[in-house]
Amino acid sequence: MNDVEIPFEHHQSAHCETGVISNLISHHDLTISEAMVFGIGSGLFFGHFPFIRLNHLPLTAFRISTGGIMKRVVTRLGIGVRWAKFQDPDQAMRALDRMLEQNIPVGCRTGAYWLSYFPRRYRFHFNMHNLVVIGKQGGDYLISDPVFPEPVRCPEKDLRRARFARGAMPPKGRMYHVTHVPRDPDFAGALARGINEVCRTMLKAPGPFLGVRGIRYLSRKVRNYPDKLGQEKTELYLSQVIRMQEEIGTGGAGFRFLYSAFLQEAGSFLDQEKLLELSDRMTRTGDKWREFALLASRICKHKAEPVRGCQGLGDLLAECADLEKAVYTELKQAAHEIQK
Repeated sequence: MNDVEIPFEHHQSAHCETGVISNLISHHDLTISEAMVFGIGSGLFFGHFPFIRLNHLPLTAFRISTGGIMKRVVTRLGIGVRWAKFQDPDQAMRALDRMLEQNIPVGCRTGAYWLSYFPRRYRFHFNMHNLVVIGKQGGDYLISDPVFPEPVRCPEKDLRRARFARGAMPPKGRMYHVTHVPRDPDFAGALARGINEVCRTMLKAPGPFLGVRGIRYLSRKVRNYPDKLGQEKTELYLSQVIRMQEEIGTGGAGFRFLYSAFLQEAGSFLDQEKLLELSDRMTRTGDKWREFALLASRICKHKAEPVRGCQGLGDLLAECADLEKAVYTELKQAAHEIQK
């Protein structure tokens, strides 16, 4: 194919999925921020799953499953998106080239480890990394990857390998593009539905592992780590929570700050003073999560005594649960007012 470079406005973002869908929709003349994508897509979540292991340690999740935000946003705003997946890499790359020749930016799901523009120290095996292909020059694809400040280039062989990475949740060449964006989508209704789902999940999810109850469950577990696990395992378990909170995506505190930005933007858009107030309070929950991560890291670095430190961590988590429960309870009522 001939060289192609699609005029595409690139914006760096906190997270690949929210950044990609924000950039793709904005490309089609419906400007929407990453924070609005996160909120309308009901991205905020908490779950602690001792029976699900990641690197042999319990999984803690601070956002909904990958792909869920994108599906909710396009459904709630009435945006058309066409998906495709492939068995044959050659067919997948030809299909991508055909879309580029039509000046259509294409989202791709990839294995981040094989993307050669990532510095080697930041590569890890994650097969749900989203990016937008916006052109091709010679043997390189031009890519808008929202975790980078500027567009990047990727050799064809590397993008091919990333699109067909093996392992957990293989991308299988998945690609997608926007086919339709309504001129006047129901933003108020989409905002209310997005808020309602977060409140329902965080306040009423069944079982002890999810939502506010999940935070309290982790609080109780952490208090008992030194007695039940010993010092070495306590450090490993706490390191896992910190890693999921601060390093994977934007983590626990970061997602709270992102949701706070959503509430602030939604409050301004709807002229709802209550949402602006709740935005400030959600920021405070993010601050408490950051405080938790700082104390947990001190324990892991042997700068705080484990037993007393874990009691303090349990207290912080209990405080996070109380703060978040109060926010979601009032937020649910605010969403009800929006829908009137």
